[in-house]
Amino acid sequence: MRIGILGLQGSVIEHTVMLKRLEDVKPVQVKTADDLDVIDGLILPGGESTTIGRLITDYKLKDRIIERARAGMPVWGTCAGMILLAKHIINDDNVHLGLMNIHVRRNAYGSQLDSFKTVMLIPAVAEYPIPLVFIRAPYVEKADDGVEVLAELDGKIIAVRQGHLLATSFHPELTDDLSFHRYFADIVAKSTV
Repeated sequence: MRIGILGLQGSVIEHTVMLKRLEDVKPVQVKTADDLDVIDGLILPGGESTTIGRLITDYKLKDRIIERARAGMPVWGTCAGMILLAKHIINDDNVHLGLMNIHVRRNAYGSQLDSFKTVMLIPAVAEYPIPLVFIRAPYVEKADDGVEVLAELDGKIIAVRQGHLLATSFHPELTDDLSFHRYFADIVAKSTV
């Protein structure tokens, strides 16, 4: 199973390292539209959403990502990736991929100095509490039809799933825990059967 990581900016290496630890998964850095044709699923990593949004247009990846996702390719956005997937960005007029029925607030937890870690049980993903790392994180203010809320923290939605699409406010790739990468790999495996 080939899982791509959008390789333009952000925590690309960290996701690659995590995926290498999973059996039957080959990580592939995605930098061109042709790269999208050889993967079974795609991770949109944390980074700077405005920059990544501009780069996917400049590198002619945007339309192809939308096309593949609408055709059923699983996509997981972490932090900035959540913003890229959202149909609505509350404090920004730019919509990037517009694939998920979510309303996202950018930098909702404040600046880099407001970054934090916590541990939480997310039953759909793991049977044990897992570490969560938030860095200039967004959150989902509202989830519309078809969106399953996987986790909330202090009344804020921080993980959602809409069929084959997944989004998290936090950075699983910055921990040692593979739960979310396994969860996404399972979504990808089921979509390729």
